[in-house]
Amino acid sequence: MFVAVNPVLPPFFRRLWRAARTVLAASLACAAGAAFAAVNLTVLMGDDMAASSEFVQRLRADQEPGGKFELVRLGPGGTETQPAAEQAADAERAANAGVRTRSLRGASSSSSSSDVPLTMAVGPAAARAAVERPGQEPLVLAMLSRLEYETLKATSPALKRADRRVGVLLRDPAMTDQLALVNAVLPQKHRLGVVATPESEPLVRELQRAAQGANPAWDLRVEYAPDARSIASALRLVVPNSDALLVLPDLIGDNQAATLSVLRAAAGAGLPVFGASEGLVRSGGLAAAVSTPSQLAQQARQLGQKVASAGNSSNAPLVEAATPATVRVNATVARGLGLRLPEERELTDRLAAPR
Repeated sequence: MFVAVNPVLPPFFRRLWRAARTVLAASLACAAGAAFAAVNLTVLMGDDMAASSEFVQRLRADQEPGGKFELVRLGPGGTETQPAAEQAADAERAANAGVRTRSLRGASSSSSSSDVPLTMAVGPAAARAAVERPGQEPLVLAMLSRLEYETLKATSPALKRADRRVGVLLRDPAMTDQLALVNAVLPQKHRLGVVATPESEPLVRELQRAAQGANPAWDLRVEYAPDARSIASALRLVVPNSDALLVLPDLIGDNQAATLSVLRAAAGAGLPVFGASEGLVRSGGLAAAVSTPSQLAQQARQLGQKVASAGNSSNAPLVEAATPATVRVNATVARGLGLRLPEERELTDRLAAPR
């Protein structure tokens, strides 16, 4: 059994597809920008991580002239806090960009009747604070992993309030996209191995559904490692029955030492490793489908427009996985494995093509 691959389009049609997609993306960007010109955007930031800062900077840079942009920094427990120096810097940036930084408490009272209020929470701490606050304005929770969202959903009943529309943008790509990348790089292989933690069950279920829905289905081997000491024994069961390994964005994928254990085991067996972070590729993984914080900010704006314009037909959050915008490949690892891979841009186009 082998994994089916979309046939490679002739060069003319590939160029035509890329051109059409570029025009469509530009049209959508213009439409989104026009829609957000009248949006009163309040951004809750609960940490100072580089990725969160890049995300917020892109949101600010993309704000339409004359649009309202309000940045609220949250301290421990979801309280608003901002040092005087940062307040002055934000005020200066706001003046230069034609936007404003204000307290969340004053956001709704000063909006004009034509404004569409939208709150965007960046990261898990801000997301938890946002869903617990009163208010009925549409809400977008961004920069969450799948597991962080599942934890929030299990512990915060307010996430499903009937009077508030909620969108959730995960920072991880969908498992169908992960499998599509493996498919494009290793078209004649079909056995995929995964070492997961017990907390990774939502990710494993999504991966199993994607693997079973493929045509033909993937031969998926999953072993669980309850703790760091168990990773080696789980790998001994997975590696001999796999053509490639996939590192999930879980406690293993987020831990450098655990990830290196997987990479070393794969290197010893001559197996490629796939994942969803550039760090994995730099550390010795073969390839990853990634979206940068700036690209996620653009997707979050589009999701915000969907949420702001949606009706009240359902109180279930609208959840979107990150749309991989770039494929990263470790050329040194590819040569070591004797693989001749398409260029990163071609692999990126294959992931973006309809499947």
